[in-house]
Amino acid sequence: MNLDFGQLRALSAAVRCGTFDAAAAALHVTPSAISQRIKALETEVGRVLLVRSRPLAVTDAGASVLRTARQIEALSADLARDLSGGGDGDGDGPVTVPLAVNADSLSTWALPAFAGLSGHLFEIHREDEEHTVSLLRDGTVMAAITADSAPVQGCTVERLGTMRYLAVAAPDFAERWFPDGVTADALAAAPHVDFDHKDDLQRRYIRSRTRRRLTPPCHRVPASADFAEAVALGLGWAMVPLMQVEAMGDRLVDIDPDHPLDRPLYWQQWRLRSPALDTVATAVMEAARATLR
Repeated sequence: MNLDFGQLRALSAAVRCGTFDAAAAALHVTPSAISQRIKALETEVGRVLLVRSRPLAVTDAGASVLRTARQIEALSADLARDLSGGGDGDGDGPVTVPLAVNADSLSTWALPAFAGLSGHLFEIHREDEEHTVSLLRDGTVMAAITADSAPVQGCTVERLGTMRYLAVAAPDFAERWFPDGVTADALAAAPHVDFDHKDDLQRRYIRSRTRRRLTPPCHRVPASADFAEAVALGLGWAMVPLMQVEAMGDRLVDIDPDHPLDRPLYWQQWRLRSPALDTVATAVMEAARATLR
C-alpha cells in the first residue's frame, strides 16, 4: 500500500475542520483538491474513509487511516523542529497536540499543566472521562485523560491519581431536602444536577447508598463552572470535585461526609515516541502528582 502524505494530510484536515471548504482553507488549496485527494486515498486503501455529513466523520476504516495520518503529521513536525535546531520557536511553528480531557479535570487542575508549554498549540476535546478513549481510538486525539485503565490498541497507559467527589448542596437546599440526612427516600425525591446525559456520577452515588435504581428529578447543566454554580444556587444536589467545593467555601455543604466518591484517572497516549507529546505527558504527570490524590 502506497500512502501519499498529501492525501493523508487532506483526510486529517477534513476531519479536524469538519468540511472540505474549511480543510481547503487550512491547507491553502481548493475544496476540489481536498475531495480529489481523499477519493484517491479511498481508492488506494479500497475502503470508504469519510461519511460526507456535516461535520464530516470517519468510518471505521477511516479511523485507522486517520490515526496513521495524525502519527505521520506528528513525526513530520518533530523532524522539522529537529532539523531547524529544536528550539520552541523554530521549524514550521508550534506543534498542535490534540487531546481529550474530561470537563472536571479541565476546570480544576489540567489547564495549568498546559499553560507553561511554549511551542505547543492545544486542540482540546472535552468529553466525559468514561468516553475520552473513543476519541483516542478513532485517531481524533493523540492522548486522553480517561477513567479507563485498559490501554487502547497502540497506546500506553499510566495512572494519574484519584479525583475525589463530594455529595454537596446549597445549605438551604440541604436543610429542605435532607433534614434527616441522606436516606433512600430523600434521594428519591430531591432534585439533582447532571452535567449531561453521559454523566452517571449522581446515579452511581445513589446506587451505592441505596442499592436501588431511583429516578429522582434531574437538571442538566453542561459546563463545569455553571454546574457547580447551579448547585450553589439550589437547583439540586450533585457530586462536585473536592477542589471546586473548597473553592466555593460555605456556599456548598457536604451532605454525606462519610461517603465521598473517588474516580481514578489515567493518561493514555499513542505508543509513538514524539518529543512534543512526551513533553505534554510529563507536564500532565507533574500536575497530577501535585493535585490528585
